[in-house]
Amino acid sequence: MISVVVPVYNEKENVGLLYEKIKDVMIKNGYDHEIIFVDDGSNDGTFEELKKITDKDKQFKVIRFRRNFGQTAAMAAGFDYAHGEIIVSMDGDLQNDPEDIPKLIEKLDKGYDVVSGWRKNRQDEPKRVFLSKVANKLISKITKVELHDYGCSLKAYRSCVAKNLHMYGEMHRFIPALANIYGASITEVEVNHHPRKFGRSKYNLSRTFRVIVDLILVYFMQKFMTRPIHFFGIAGFFMFFLGFLIDGYLAVQKIFFGVSLSNRPLLLLGVLLILTGINLVGIGIISEILTRIYYESQNKKIYNIRTILNDDNEKSA
Repeated sequence: MISVVVPVYNEKENVGLLYEKIKDVMIKNGYDHEIIFVDDGSNDGTFEELKKITDKDKQFKVIRFRRNFGQTAAMAAGFDYAHGEIIVSMDGDLQNDPEDIPKLIEKLDKGYDVVSGWRKNRQDEPKRVFLSKVANKLISKITKVELHDYGCSLKAYRSCVAKNLHMYGEMHRFIPALANIYGASITEVEVNHHPRKFGRSKYNLSRTFRVIVDLILVYFMQKFMTRPIHFFGIAGFFMFFLGFLIDGYLAVQKIFFGVSLSNRPLLLLGVLLILTGINLVGIGIISEILTRIYYESQNKKIYNIRTILNDDNEKSA
């Protein structure tokens, strides 16, 4: 089975058309399928439009959040409730083309775990395209997962990979890098991209800065997720050793040459480096404990669902 997961937020004009396009592709290619739309707290009538579709198609599932939790949470919910061996994700604004889904699945069948779409001829404003290119090069260089288009939501995953991704904050754009942490094989294919016809983009410039901050976290997760003491411990011991050398040098100056230590900012710097080093080692130990709690604790979700339509265990919360 193939599960198509579509996070939507205030896409009233788009959801009906997108559903029809996805359904046509699924039927035309003979795919056993389910379609899951995750309503991320829309307030423009999107849920009412989705409910109309569930009344006529029992293979169409809708997950409705109590409020807007963000695209990452919506995608995570879709992955959790998907039943397919293959999961395809895409945006709900009609800019991704469902006709590209067979291309992704064909590539997945060649042995890959994640196939990412590459919007080579992206139909967005030039400023946004430029910033995206810069971000993609930076992410590829730091994560060592070389992709042209991290921001493309049109991706295909093996279910065993998608369901084991632990995504928080706005980590959906880093899914290939997160999958790489678990040893997944990743590739990309060129896909179509269409101009937005209805609604308005949720993109704003502040996302660029959030990408940089999230990238630091992804890098840390790749290198030190299971061994944070290696990061904090090395930095801590370096600062401690440097501070010890500075204060040792000043002590020699005082004992053997009678140099006054008053008004010596180096003395204060040395003490500060020693204390910082001790603190970093302590943070490393605490991080090791938290890492074990992370891996061994209960599976707490990052979203809260109000309603699920057409699920095997349909319910309202």
